[in-house]
Amino acid sequence: MSSSYGPQHSPVGDVGAALMMIDSRLKGIHDGRTEADPEQQALIDQFTASLGPKGANDLLDGACTLIYMFMTWLRKAHEDHDKDVIEYVVPSLVASLRMMPKSIRPEAIPTMAGLVIAAGTGLSPNLWRKQYGSWTEEEMTPLEATTFLLAEHINRITEDPDFATHLISEALTNADED
Repeated sequence: MSSSYGPQHSPVGDVGAALMMIDSRLKGIHDGRTEADPEQQALIDQFTASLGPKGANDLLDGACTLIYMFMTWLRKAHEDHDKDVIEYVVPSLVASLRMMPKSIRPEAIPTMAGLVIAAGTGLSPNLWRKQYGSWTEEEMTPLEATTFLLAEHINRITEDPDFATHLISEALTNADED
C-alpha cells in the first residue's frame, strides 16, 4: 500500500545547495578543523541569507532529500549483509547528536531520529516532519548535523572521504541525463 508520505509525493528541493553545504563541512573536518572556517562560514551565512523564504524551504527540502538518499544507500548496504539499517544507524546517530549539547538541543534529537527512521523505511523525511507543523529555527542546526553525520557514516563505511558527495553528484548527473 502506498503512503501519502512516500518520496514520490515530496518536493526534492535544492539538493545541490544542500550538498554543497554538507560537502563544505565534510572537507573542513577532514582538513583537521574542529570548527567552521570563519571565511567559509561567512560565505555559507551570506548564501543562506540570500535565499529568501522559498530558497530556504528548497534548501530544507534538499537536506531532507539528502537524508532520504543517504538512508536508501545505507539500507541497501545493510541489507546486503542481512542487517537492519535502523538498528545500526539510528543509535550511533542519536549518540553523536547527544555529544553536541552546545549545538543540538535534546528536544531536537527525537525529531532527527524520526527523520532518519522515516527515510530508512522508505518515507519522505520532509513530508513525515511536516505532519507536525512548520520547521523551527532550533531544528536547523540539528538537521544539518544529521545530514552531515549520515554522509560521514557512509564515508567511513566505504573508507572514502568523498563517497557520499560523489554518490549524490552521480545521482544528480544521471537525473539530468534522464
